Amino acid sequence: MTPRDTLRLASFLSLILLVFTGVFLVLRATPEGLGLSDDSIAYIAGARSLLDGNGYREAWLATNGYVTHFPPGFSSALAFIGLFGLDPLRGARFLNAILFGLNAGLLGVLVWRMTPSLTSGVVIAALFVLNGDLLQVHTVAMSEPLFIFLTLLSFWMFDLYFERPPSTVGKGVAGEWWWLVACASFAGLAYLTRYAGLALAATFIVAIFVLRTSWRKRLTSIGVFLAGFLPWVLIWALRNRIIADNATNRAFAWHPITAETLDQGFRVFVDFLIPVAAWYKAVIKQPGVAEALTFLILGIVLAWTAYRAWKYLSPLTPRPSPTGLGSQGTREVISFTVGLFLVAYLASIVASMTVFDAATKFKLRILSPVFVCLLILLVYVGIWLRNKNRRLTIVLSLILLALSFYKQSITITAWSKSGLGYASFQWYDSEAMAYLRELPEDVAIFTNEPGAVYLYVGRGTFVVPTGYDSARAEVVPGFEDGVARMQAEINAGRAVLAIFDHGGNIASEVDALTEGLHLAHRSQGDSIYTQEP
Repeated sequence: MTPRDTLRLASFLSLILLVFTGVFLVLRATPEGLGLSDDSIAYIAGARSLLDGNGYREAWLATNGYVTHFPPGFSSALAFIGLFGLDPLRGARFLNAILFGLNAGLLGVLVWRMTPSLTSGVVIAALFVLNGDLLQVHTVAMSEPLFIFLTLLSFWMFDLYFERPPSTVGKGVAGEWWWLVACASFAGLAYLTRYAGLALAATFIVAIFVLRTSWRKRLTSIGVFLAGFLPWVLIWALRNRIIADNATNRAFAWHPITAETLDQGFRVFVDFLIPVAAWYKAVIKQPGVAEALTFLILGIVLAWTAYRAWKYLSPLTPRPSPTGLGSQGTREVISFTVGLFLVAYLASIVASMTVFDAATKFKLRILSPVFVCLLILLVYVGIWLRNKNRRLTIVLSLILLALSFYKQSITITAWSKSGLGYASFQWYDSEAMAYLRELPEDVAIFTNEPGAVYLYVGRGTFVVPTGYDSARAEVVPGFEDGVARMQAEINAGRAVLAIFDHGGNIASEVDALTEGLHLAHRSQGDSIYTQEP
């Protein structure tokens, strides 16, 4: 065995080890199960509805209507696991654990093809597995881990499409198209996991335009990509249009991003960049530093991506491929595509928050695809630096890995102590939930926490009336009429009102909701109102 073969084998085994380490870390950090939020319950309830043969429905609500707000990808994956006897609530934990490991492995493959450096592939996989923020994303029952997985797969297929000569799998023009169709299909599945998948499609269309050298190749390639991507989008949109007269349950409304939301985004961004809590707090205390650091890094990525686009539009420069094949005319496209996606994804999130959904915030899970892209680009910079100063690069890499290990150990210790969100002991031991479980089946429940009640009582509920639409950031009419109808049902003995004060949905206008009702139960800050005895 040659030294090169030995290095390949060692790198491959190291990558496999990191994949299994990633799976283990998620399971280690979630002994009580994944963290649960309202959206988590929606995905889990939707998966259970699919398993019951009722279609993709809002099983956590008493109305049990068809789901259009949440795309079906994550729920479908949970339902598939459920076919083997594992309830989606438990299946989500194992799915996200596997995805954490697979995402680390995919990053290793992508970076190996991008650089090409076997060691760099192992380094980025280690950085991913040791990243406390990205671990947190995978320890909550949300769709981002699956979205990241499908995004990385689409990057890989796109790179294979541009590799020259074409793969031996269907050699020739037809063979090239298969990789592009696979890329488009994974992008379509990403869209069915998160609507932000549209940014992924836009990325590949722009990349094709930039990377192809003639209009004929550009238009043909874009046409093939759209042929592989649009069916996924159109089938879902048609289904929603037929059952709900709305393609995605989003309505156009102007609501500029608030300063509070921007500040949250800056904090999350800096927290990802700085692994030591004391350093992070010191930076946050300095006015304008977090903002400057965020804009500096994103500005560099934007400028570099624009520069690379200009370079790609210039005559083709030969470059050896990562596989050692096709040394004539091969371009490295992964780094450019990743930078382009980072810009497109952020633009899509800002646009969505501004004109479609004001309830979206710059939370860690929303920004997680950006952070994955930054890790890839960080390794790209590391390879450039290695060519300048190898020893310095090794030292910096070891320091970064050590700091990441430090933060990861703290993260796992903290998260493994108790369940998060609706999985916490506060909900598990709730006396109010025990009271609701004793209600007759024909007595409806109105509540400000429908997800939690569905999880612990096993019933769909009605959401309490509200006078404010958080998605549109505007006052909505009909609040008084809604309260009157709810109270009429309660006073007739056909319903109860459950108000919880330790969840994420603090009920506003509690006095108006509870006026004239009988307080039948109060414990741990939670209240249940019924008709007068």
